[in-house]
Amino acid sequence: MNEEQFVQALHEKGIELSRTQVEQFKIYFKLLVEWNEKMNLTAITDEASVYLKHFFDSISASFYEDFTGKYSVCDVGAGAGFPSIPLKICFPNLSVTIVDSLNKRIQFLTHLSQELGLTNVHFVHSRAEDFGQNKEYRENYDIVTARAVARLSVLSELCLPLVKVGGKFIAMKAASASEELKDASKALSVLGAEKTADYSFLLPIEKSERTLYVFSKTKSTPKRYPRKPGIPNKTPII
Repeated sequence: MNEEQFVQALHEKGIELSRTQVEQFKIYFKLLVEWNEKMNLTAITDEASVYLKHFFDSISASFYEDFTGKYSVCDVGAGAGFPSIPLKICFPNLSVTIVDSLNKRIQFLTHLSQELGLTNVHFVHSRAEDFGQNKEYRENYDIVTARAVARLSVLSELCLPLVKVGGKFIAMKAASASEELKDASKALSVLGAEKTADYSFLLPIEKSERTLYVFSKTKSTPKRYPRKPGIPNKTPII
């Protein structure tokens, strides 16, 4: 997907990019490639794949769910900024917080946001389990998102404690993840959420499968969750 196809594909979804926004994606790609030579941010570095598999794919959540309000968004384990930075470029109204356990990635994201001229973006170097127990962030966000970070049973424990009651957790998965959903049913119930929507679609051009799960937070998450770092991954709630 080249830049022109990217702009056209978003236009077809009702997203009109300004010249400034198109330029921001150009700078994003350039910095991603530059920094990737010094540190491992992504295995995908050719322009066509970055525009399709990182930029367009990240924005795909907005084709199904509303991002046009002044929402607070937390992105757990965003790595090189996906999906939250492409969403922020398209929807400058969002207030974005990214948490990542690797300080080098936080340094990249801080530099990136300065170069892109983004405001209302915050980067926190922390394990997701510790972050979710911090009173400053816990149950503080309208939308919490994560993109293929871990299995849904684990991801739910990392993300749902951050969602305010009435807010949403949006899990972006590469392919149909029905088995993951089944495994996560107890965790979702315990953590105070229920599935309100799911969407399956194909990425344009390469036609690879994507699944988007949307969970609404219906009650507060018990204080013991998330458990200590590493435990959700070793012993998921099942």
